[in-house]
Amino acid sequence: MKRVGFYPGTFDPAHNGHLDLIRRASKLVDRLVIGVAINSGKGPLFTLEERVEILEHETADVAEAKVEVLPYVGLTVTAAREVGATLILRGLRAVADYEFEFQITAMNQQLDRNIETVFLMADPRHQATASHLVKEIVTLGGDVSPFVTPWIHERLLAKVAARTS
Repeated sequence: MKRVGFYPGTFDPAHNGHLDLIRRASKLVDRLVIGVAINSGKGPLFTLEERVEILEHETADVAEAKVEVLPYVGLTVTAAREVGATLILRGLRAVADYEFEFQITAMNQQLDRNIETVFLMADPRHQATASHLVKEIVTLGGDVSPFVTPWIHERLLAKVAARTS
């Protein structure tokens, strides 16, 4: 039986912490589906299509598992079930993440007891990295190159330049 994992997020933008977790999670499953959430309430910098493209580009070299990037709307547990996942993979950076994720996990267990949530601790190099902070720093003219790949960095700079022109 193939192990299928589902890693959900908005990934706006995807950063080195996300990419590290994807590479580590790919060692735990045979197929890893990265679910890109449609969440207009967060005011995304990148369109859904751009976020999918960025993740496809940045994960093209992951060899440990088959990696797919799919947009989804609605409940994460429903999207996980639809792709045949038995694991929802989540990253934890700090205690605040744990409290939030604990509530979501408890609710997901009530919705589908056949899907487990597995938490991976963020690598210490990425524990402070958050997409909303990357967006804020780049929008205010700061250097985000330590937090994203060079290709994503170029995309961020182009996106911010287009918004300010």
